[in-house]
Amino acid sequence: MNQTRFIYRGGQAQIEEKKSRFIATAEPVRSEEEAAALLASVRKKYWDARHNCYAFVTGPGGRLQRSSDDGEPQGTAGRPILEVIKGFGAEDCIVIVTRYFGGVLLGTGGLVRAYTMAAQAGLEACGTAVRMQGYRFTVRTDYTDIGRLQYLFAQQGWQVEDTQYTEAVTMQMVVASEEYAEVAKAVTDATSGRAALSEREEVCFARTDEGTLYF
Repeated sequence: MNQTRFIYRGGQAQIEEKKSRFIATAEPVRSEEEAAALLASVRKKYWDARHNCYAFVTGPGGRLQRSSDDGEPQGTAGRPILEVIKGFGAEDCIVIVTRYFGGVLLGTGGLVRAYTMAAQAGLEACGTAVRMQGYRFTVRTDYTDIGRLQYLFAQQGWQVEDTQYTEAVTMQMVVASEEYAEVAKAVTDATSGRAALSEREEVCFARTDEGTLYF
């Protein structure tokens, strides 16, 4: 299954470690230029912070990866943030961790731990989804079979995006590529061939709590 995880809605989180405050800002970005613009915006917002450390992953297959310690000891901030992004499995995103120094030195181990925890919290505050290849199509049926099909789709977790009630019932659906054959067979079996599927259209999509996104 060809799937990639991505952020569709940014998020922010904050942790405190020995009086130092770490503010993580995570946002989707599509290019190095977008990442630079967002970084500049965060630096302007938190102009009085001692550090704005960051990492981002973008480009086809997440090939472009950058990170910065922004004045922290080498390897204690940018690299840990990048490892969190990679472990999270997200592409096309940036995480910036802003630090307000609290007067207590954390040491290299403490810094790595704090930046890791902040980055994780920032990503967990985001809206994330899985981008996948699939097919969009419609199922056309009569009113006698609609209840049977609605029950079938609900049981299997196959999402109906829209339903139109006219002289017949037309349901618009989108499923992952590998599910299509199963859906088609189940519809045929459940209605003894009375329901008809439209010609399928290849799409790249993701399901989110805000609805289905198409790319």
